[in-house]
Parts: sequence; C-alpha cells; structure tokens
Amino acid sequence: MTTQVEAIFGVIFDLDGTLVSSELDFALIKAQIGCPCEQDLLDYIAQLPSPYMREEAMNIVHQHELIDAQHASILPGVSEAIHALKSKNIPMAIVTRNFDKAAAIKLQNNPLPISTVLTRSDAPAKPDPSALNAIATLWNINARNLLYVGDYLYDIQAAHNANMRACLYAPESTPAYADQADYVLHDFVELVTLVESYSEKIELC
Repeated sequence: MTTQVEAIFGVIFDLDGTLVSSELDFALIKAQIGCPCEQDLLDYIAQLPSPYMREEAMNIVHQHELIDAQHASILPGVSEAIHALKSKNIPMAIVTRNFDKAAAIKLQNNPLPISTVLTRSDAPAKPDPSALNAIATLWNINARNLLYVGDYLYDIQAAHNANMRACLYAPESTPAYADQADYVLHDFVELVTLVESYSEKIELC
C-alpha cells in the first residue's frame, strides 16, 4: 500500500537555471577574486582572512549577479507548470544561492505566483539545508512530503540534507551526478505529471 510519506504536498524550486535563465560566468568571477576553479565560490569568500577582503570579493559577486538579473527570462514550460501546480493548491517556494536584490529583480521582471523566496541573504547557501528546513516548518509539512527542484548538484545535496526528495532539471544534457537525484526532468512540464502521479496514488489508497 502506498504510504502518506510518498505524497508530494509541496514543491520548492531553485531559481537560476531552473525557473529563469542565468548567464553568470563563474570561471570569470572566480578569476577576478582569486578563487581556485575547483573551490566553491561562497566558501572561498567566507574563508578570506579579513572582513575587508570578504567585502571586496562579495561586491564583485554582487555586481555580476545584478547584471545577470537584468537579463534573466523565464525558462520554457515554467510558467505553465507553475500555474498548473497553483491551480491544484500545491504550496510553492523558491530557495536560491542568489543574494536578495538579484533574486528580487529576476522575479520582478519575471513574475511568478510564488510569494515565499529565501536567498543566501536569509539563510546559509545550499547545500546547507537551513532554508529548506525553514520552509518545511513554515508550511508545517513533513520534509519527506516535499520536493526540491533544481539544476545542479548543490540542489540535490540540499534536498537530501533536508530529508526531502530531489528532482534534477536537466533540459539539455544529463550530468554525471544525475543518478544522485530521486527524479530527473528533461522538460519542465513533466513536473506537473510527477506531482499529479503522487497525489493520485494517495487518493487511490
């Protein structure tokens, strides 16, 4: 028998590369602040030895994010899927590694019916699960009944760190780490079918 734990009662999304486009050149940003290619950018900045160095490095990141925000556009299939989920009263939220101003610009220019948005200005950046945990608490929904959708390894890791299921959005090529995700979507419209399939299983129990 299908258990209630298997239902999907809410969906949380990454922003860049999942809901909206992004052209951030991380190789360039890392080169400008001296971050090794293989190291996480935010981790590198946090470990810089002085507040001044950390502030200067973060200012460079902010400049790139704000420029990128002006050019972001909603990705194919996203608007239709989001409105379909909203019509089914599925709660939705966004958790992004963007800082608050960049995320706000992207969502102002590309409005979606999602009011709950947490950025790295609000909680530690993914793969830390703090932001995902906060939303589960806000909604009063068991984390195992929530799905996190993103396009990168950190999204999968954050979901699993929060005891949520991870859905990797891979519209073009499937990365090597895709097998770590619980589900892989190649077309955003597939998300609606995925959520519906779990709600239908519950109704049949």
